[in-house]
Amino acid sequence: MIEFEIKSKIAPLGDRKGQTVYYAYPKSQQKLTNEMVIERIVRETSMSEGDVKNALVSLSNVVCDAMTLGMSVDLAELGSFRLVVPSKMMDSAAEVTVKDALKTPKIVFTPKQKMRDSANAVELSIDRSAVKASTGGGTATEPDGSTGGNDDDESTDDPLA
Repeated sequence: MIEFEIKSKIAPLGDRKGQTVYYAYPKSQQKLTNEMVIERIVRETSMSEGDVKNALVSLSNVVCDAMTLGMSVDLAELGSFRLVVPSKMMDSAAEVTVKDALKTPKIVFTPKQKMRDSANAVELSIDRSAVKASTGGGTATEPDGSTGGNDDDESTDDPLA
């Protein structure tokens, strides 16, 4: 679950310039550390911890080497990495040079359908408890009837355990 809090600011420009506007801002998000990933893979496979660490280091090296060569990398059900090098518009063909026309390369990750489905399945919640009563806030209900708070009192270090 990703929980959001409501924040406000004065709009600096646009139709609402000078008005107080409200928006949802994510609270701190849980993180699956490298150690947690390794532990999970060890539990789900017959690989040792050392094997998993070596595989992850090797994967990193292979992806970096491919990026250096300008190649894209397909990572099965995860998705693929590719380089994108934006170009500036120039007035003449003679001005189109690596130094002047090409911007810094960017790495683009394109997830496969399984990952997109996982992202779309994440539960979202807005915590309205910090909103002042004068803004019409307080404890309000979400469309599903919940209060937007986190009713789960169990907290674990590994959210996937």
